Amino acid sequence: MSSFQASRAAQLLTSRLRSRCSAVLLGAALCLAQVASHAAGPLDRAEVERFVAEMNANHGFDAAALSALFGRASRLDSVLVAISKPAEYKPWHAYRPIFLTRERVNGGVAFWREHDATLAAAARSSGVPPEIIVAIIGVETSYGRNTGSYKVLDSLATLAFHYPKRAPFFRSELENFLLLTREEGMDPLLPTGSYAGAMGLPQFMPSSFRNYAVDFDQDGRRDIWRNPRDAIGSVGNYLNRHGWQAGEVIAMPAAQSAANAGQVSDTVDLKHSVAEYAALGVHPIEALGPQANAVPAVLLGYEASADATEYWLGFRNFYAITRYNRSPKYALAVVQLAEAIAQARKGAGL
Repeated sequence: MSSFQASRAAQLLTSRLRSRCSAVLLGAALCLAQVASHAAGPLDRAEVERFVAEMNANHGFDAAALSALFGRASRLDSVLVAISKPAEYKPWHAYRPIFLTRERVNGGVAFWREHDATLAAAARSSGVPPEIIVAIIGVETSYGRNTGSYKVLDSLATLAFHYPKRAPFFRSELENFLLLTREEGMDPLLPTGSYAGAMGLPQFMPSSFRNYAVDFDQDGRRDIWRNPRDAIGSVGNYLNRHGWQAGEVIAMPAAQSAANAGQVSDTVDLKHSVAEYAALGVHPIEALGPQANAVPAVLLGYEASADATEYWLGFRNFYAITRYNRSPKYALAVVQLAEAIAQARKGAGL
């Protein structure tokens, strides 16, 4: 080997070593970042003891046992990071593609095929179409594939005691969680869910579980974690109890007009009837018939792109979906996924 070749070989070896070292250092940095974002720490003991005293006084929980239980729970920094960046903050043109995917549509067709009889029974008892129930479970957990791996106790305790912005809500959910585990005979350390404490295939919060979960297959348990039949029946029951109107239209695009932008609501409250919107110059793209003139509605605007807006009229069933998740983007994603699943199922001859 010439001196030039030897020098060149040495340079290449040095370059490779530097690249490998850089990759190792980068990997180590990423690992450290991941560890930091998932760091666990102790809960605020003063807050814990105040909560324990309330649970003892209001519900008869043993104070010492409950205090010991919280001693086994953790504050999770990853929960605080996640709740500060929910998907609903994305504009519609970025939010919609998360859920309207070929994989999720095909998964919905397969889930419907597997649980056809249960979905039909749930539709009969609740009035909610099968595709809406399927779409909600699809949006929430991809049909049970991603139900969350956080311990519900850790998530709710973190948010109840370390997230002042919504502490009252999460303290209430923590209260409901402890009550439901006592009522259902569950170990509070075992249930898992999302970073916000939502549980099972339909991602029910503890208060929703206590009020709306059903033992749909009548096996003596309300199991929304492993039993799709109970999850399906519970979603139908939830929407029914929140005002679902069987057979009514859910939402419809509004014809573009100069009147639309000025009439867009910043809430999902049904403030005007279809006839009142028509008088203001806002019309659905299809006629709903004279009988629909008195139907309450809300006009919403969605960011179709960075510089364009699409307008939708939401009706009573749209409002019912927003009781599941308050975001109008969530509700429209459910509606559009449901339509795509129903069309794909029809195209498959099912």
